Amino acid sequence: MPSLGADMESGTVAEWRVKPGDRVRKGDVIAVIDTDKATIEVESFHTGTVESLLVGTGRRVPVGTALAVIAGTPPAAEPVSPEPMPAPPQRKRARPRRPTPARLPTPGAPHVPSPVASPLVRHLAEQRGLDIARVRGTGPHGRVTRADVEHVELAPQVKVSPLARRLAAQLGVDLAGVHGTGRAGAIRAQDVREAAERGTEARPHEEEEAAARTPAEPVEARAVPEADLERRREAMRQAIARAMARSKREIPHYYLSATVDLTRALAWLRERNHDLPVSRRLLPAALLLKAAARAAAAVPQLNGFWVDDAFVPGKAVHLGVAVSLKGGGLIAPALHDAACRELDDLMAALKDLVSRARTGRLRGAEMTEATITVTNLGDQGVEAVHGVIYPPQVALVGFGKILDRPWAVDGLLGVRPLVTVTLAADHRATDGYTGGRFLGIVDRLLNQPQTL
Repeated sequence: MPSLGADMESGTVAEWRVKPGDRVRKGDVIAVIDTDKATIEVESFHTGTVESLLVGTGRRVPVGTALAVIAGTPPAAEPVSPEPMPAPPQRKRARPRRPTPARLPTPGAPHVPSPVASPLVRHLAEQRGLDIARVRGTGPHGRVTRADVEHVELAPQVKVSPLARRLAAQLGVDLAGVHGTGRAGAIRAQDVREAAERGTEARPHEEEEAAARTPAEPVEARAVPEADLERRREAMRQAIARAMARSKREIPHYYLSATVDLTRALAWLRERNHDLPVSRRLLPAALLLKAAARAAAAVPQLNGFWVDDAFVPGKAVHLGVAVSLKGGGLIAPALHDAACRELDDLMAALKDLVSRARTGRLRGAEMTEATITVTNLGDQGVEAVHGVIYPPQVALVGFGKILDRPWAVDGLLGVRPLVTVTLAADHRATDGYTGGRFLGIVDRLLNQPQTL
C-alpha cells in the first residue's frame, strides 16, 4: 500500500485493474485505492508478470502492506529485530554509537526491496541515483530513513544523465539493460530512446494486450448511498483536520502579501484570446499559476520539503493545485513540471486535473509529488488567502479575487484590476527576505505576460 499523502496511514483496495498472469509495465495503472481524501489510481513500480494479488477488494490495510507480487520483484522479507547490544562496563561511560552506513549490495546480488520508505526519502534516493529497494533500512521495522540514503556507500555505478533518467521513467525503460554510449559509458537520452524502440519492436503483442486492458472511456460512476457519502465526507474532514493540526503544531509559519497590478496581463490575455474559440481561450488562472511556478523555480528554497530537520529541494516544480470537491472537502493534486509548460498546455492540464480530481481518477504520483501548493479562492469573492502549509511542503501561495480598485501609477490615480498575492512559508526553511523575493518575481512576471 503506497503512501499517497503525508497524513495517510491506511487505504482500501477499491478495484484491481489486473489479474494473475497479466503482463504489466512500469507506470501501468494496476489498482484503484480508496483513501480518506480521494480515490487514486496506483501505477506499477516495476515491469513484469503479476503472480498473485495479496489483498482483496474492499479490504483496508496499513501503508507499507504488500498488495501484489510481480515476477522478478519478490516481497520484502519480514523485518528482523536487531540483536540487543551488550551492556557497557559500569565504570566506563557509554560512547555514542556512530550510525552504521547503509550499503548497496554488490552487483549481481539478489534484488530484495526494502520494506517501507516515505515518498520524500524515495525522492531523495532518486536524486542521488540510488535504487531505494537496495538500501538497507535502519528505522523502525526496517524503514528506510533519510540518514540511510545519505550514508549509502555507493558501489561503482554507470552514470546516467538527468534527462535520460527522466525519459526512462516516462518510457518504462529499465536502465540496468541500457548500454551507455556517452563518456565513460554514461547513459544518454538517445540511448534510452533506442532501448525503448527496441523494446517496442520486440513486444508488439504486449502493447496490444495493454491497450485491450485499458478502457477506451472512463467507466460511469456507480450510485453511492447517501450514508456512504456522508461517511466519506466525515473521513475527509478528519484527514484534513489531522494534516492542518500537524501543520500549525509543527511549522512556524510566516505570512507575506503583495498587491499586483494585472492591467498588462489582462490586456495581453484579451488580445491573445480574441480570435480563438472558447475551448482554446486562456483564463487568468493560467497566468497566475504559471507565474507562481516560474517564481518557485527561481526561488528553489520555497519549492521542496522539510524532512528530518532539513530542507530537501524539489527536482522540478510540481504545483499542488487546491481543488474543492463537489461532495465537500479539499484536495491538492500535483500539476507536474508546471514551470516548463507552455500556457496552452498548462491550461489544458489544469482542466484535466480538476476534472479527474472531482471524478476520482487521480494518479498516485499526483497525490504525493506536489512541491509547493497554490490556492485560488477568487471565484468565491475572497480578496486574500492566508493559507496553512501542507506538510512536508514549506510554502503555500494564495490568490484572491481580481478587483478594480484605485491605484496610483507614476503619480496619477486611476482604477486598475488588482489581485492580492499571499505567501505562507516555513520559517525553518526560509525567512521573510526569501519570501519577499518570491512575491517580487510573481509581480514582475505578471507585468510581463508575454514572457510567460
